[in-house]
This record gives sequence, structure tokens and C-alpha cells, in this order.
Amino acid sequence: MAEKTSERFDDVTVICKANIFFEGKVMSHTVLFKDGSKKTIGLIQPGSFKFNTDAPEKMEITVGNCLVRRAGERQWNSFSAGEYFQVPGESWFEIVVDGNIMEYICSFK
Repeated sequence: MAEKTSERFDDVTVICKANIFFEGKVMSHTVLFKDGSKKTIGLIQPGSFKFNTDAPEKMEITVGNCLVRRAGERQWNSFSAGEYFQVPGESWFEIVVDGNIMEYICSFK
């Protein structure tokens, strides 16, 4: 799915401590909004990774490309900058980034 991705967030709190996964190949920072919502903004270096989800997530690709396979799916789906995918809570997804670093915004519901 495609949509216009936010380029900036105003009037937020940013947690300075980075979220670091997979020996530094996936890194993000948490952004907290006044309405109580939370997002992470990060990057994924080339590689293959599996993530478990607690809450539903919306992953917006801001730079780069990836392949994604969610729980219960056999087929890998391709996503590029300007597109997004969603993952239910208490689930998982696999993501493969080839070539260049991919940047993303992850929204939690």
C-alpha cells in the first residue's frame, strides 16, 4: 500500500537511548506524542531479520526497499519507499533488506 509519509513530527518527545537489535544492524529511536501514541524511526542494514510484535504495527518505508513475509503467509511481498505494511499484534514478520539501508517509521496501535 502507498501513502504520503510524514517528513517531520512537531511537538513530540524523543527518547535519546537507541533501540538496537541484531548486533546493531537494526536501530531506531522512540518518538512519543501528546495523545499518547508512539512511533519508532529507524533503519535496517542489509540482511534478513525476524521480529515478534506485541501490539499491531504499521511499517512505513521511507527510504529503500524490502521483502516481507508475515505470520501465516508463504509468499514474500515487496515494499518500497512511500509504501507500508501492517502486522497484527502478538504475531511476527520476517524482513529482508538487500543492497542499501532501508529507513522506516513504525506506528504502534
